[in-house]
Amino acid sequence: MTTPARAVFAVLVAATFGAFFLAQRLKHSPTVIQQVMATPVFSPNRDGRFDRARINFKLKEADDVTVTVVDAAGDDVRTLARDERMPAYRPTRFTWDGRGDDGRMAPDGTYRTRVTLRREGRSIIVPGAFRKDTVPPHPKVIAIGPQRDKVARPELLPRADGRPADVIFRAPGRRIRVLLFRTSPGRTVAAMAPVELPDGTRHWAWDGTLDGRPAAPGTYLAVVESRDRAGNIGTSVPLDRAGLPRVGYGATLPGRGGITVRRLAVQPPAVPVTAGRPADVLIDARQQRWTASLRRVGGPPEPIRRYSGTRARLRLTAPAGASGVYLLSVRTRGAQQRVPLLVQSAERRRVLVVLPWMTWQGRNPVDDDGDGEPNLLDRGVSVRAVRVLAGDGLPAGFAGLEAPVLAFLDHSRHRYDVTTDLALAADPRPLASHRGVLLAGDTRWLTAALGRRLRAFVRGGGRLASLGTGSLRRQVVLTPGGHLARPTAPAPTDLFGARLGALVGRPATLTNLQDDIGLFAGGTGTFTGVQSYEPTIAVGAQAKRVAAAVDSTGGTPGRPVIVAARFGNGLVIRTGLPGIGARLTPDRNTAALMGRIWTLLSR
Repeated sequence: MTTPARAVFAVLVAATFGAFFLAQRLKHSPTVIQQVMATPVFSPNRDGRFDRARINFKLKEADDVTVTVVDAAGDDVRTLARDERMPAYRPTRFTWDGRGDDGRMAPDGTYRTRVTLRREGRSIIVPGAFRKDTVPPHPKVIAIGPQRDKVARPELLPRADGRPADVIFRAPGRRIRVLLFRTSPGRTVAAMAPVELPDGTRHWAWDGTLDGRPAAPGTYLAVVESRDRAGNIGTSVPLDRAGLPRVGYGATLPGRGGITVRRLAVQPPAVPVTAGRPADVLIDARQQRWTASLRRVGGPPEPIRRYSGTRARLRLTAPAGASGVYLLSVRTRGAQQRVPLLVQSAERRRVLVVLPWMTWQGRNPVDDDGDGEPNLLDRGVSVRAVRVLAGDGLPAGFAGLEAPVLAFLDHSRHRYDVTTDLALAADPRPLASHRGVLLAGDTRWLTAALGRRLRAFVRGGGRLASLGTGSLRRQVVLTPGGHLARPTAPAPTDLFGARLGALVGRPATLTNLQDDIGLFAGGTGTFTGVQSYEPTIAVGAQAKRVAAAVDSTGGTPGRPVIVAARFGNGLVIRTGLPGIGARLTPDRNTAALMGRIWTLLSR
């Protein structure tokens, strides 16, 4: 070893021994700051739990102190006290709300406290760090059994084997609870009080009862909640301030917390059945025995056919005769559903009645994917084009619109062909063989291709009447897998360029203001007792108005409601009256209007 190297080695050895003896002196010197206590972890998220870090200590000798929160790098974050006089051996209490001196929230992380003693002229980092943590745990419902199904769908109760739904979840943290909500029908509500579970629990079983009674049919959502050391509460799905599940437009809930309670569900064909040909109807009666009967909408109340069985598939033969819609009523002990069955005659007629299957399914509150929220086009999520019908089985609005319209046509001996918009989207060729098209319901959603076909049909000389409101302004995509996806918001104008106003919800009288085509012939042209209506602001640049009944409430002509307009070589009629079908029997002017619409469509 060279002489310089030996010299450096000697200096290092001396420094090491010097540091050792200095450390021993400090170690055994009296502690200046004593009885230090600090909150190990806190979460300043304003939920009332561990929102502030508490820092307590005593001084061995009185002094003027400055107390500062510093981060892991030793940089100042927040000054809690500056040159504050503190007596000896008196407990001090400081709190930190997680914000820096600039008022902004400091990032999550590890922090320490530095105490500066002015008289002693030194600063001390108080032993013990504390952690700011505002990230809640992330519980997740993995599956609902008994069997873990890889297909995204809800668990159904009651089960034929009597077993409960087994909610399988992952819940980091402690104080685990399960919250159960009913999300459909109606608004979302808590179905039962929260269920407390032991820490580490991974399963919870629900037998489908509430307070010892069978739960009402509907869609239910199981939400798992847990809490971490900082007091942060995490839930398997987001909850709003009222503690109810929150899901944005076009979004689904995370996890697989959906449970559907139903005792009977019926799925009819989505396309017309040819008269005299067999048709299959799916029946989920939870393996109970069921009975069924068939009658024509608007026909005698006595069934024309009866069925019974326990199988999940009913094969029936469609009634012969004229085209129409039938109601299949299915019963089990304690449950009943009625669903529409469309029957098309072999003999073709000039007018095609189109029923809004896409809208029916778009508003059908069924949970397709098991997330616990019904799949609805109004929510911006996709729906299966063919699925069971929820509730009593009748599509929304059917009893007040489509059913009485169909009954009126039958009683008036008007013969027609019948189909659905879903069937036309798959095969639009039937449009070419008809003179008129009657959209018998609220036709909210159509595929873009079918919309173009309808425009071309009218422009080429066809006649179209729309009896619904909020119609022909939204689009949807029919996927190869049979889903109605990517629903759009209402466009400013409908398929034919007409600008429609918002629904007016007040009583009104409508009066014939213009009639170049005899639309109001056969009646007085005045419609009283109207409770609400959808006005037509403008018929569109490519159309010309030829008939209109306007709101004449108060004696001053207002906006048009019942409107007919030329579009190309054809004609478009909009009635603008919600539930117009319910007015057909008591109001002869509405009946006369429907008769004239039929005449114009069938010419």
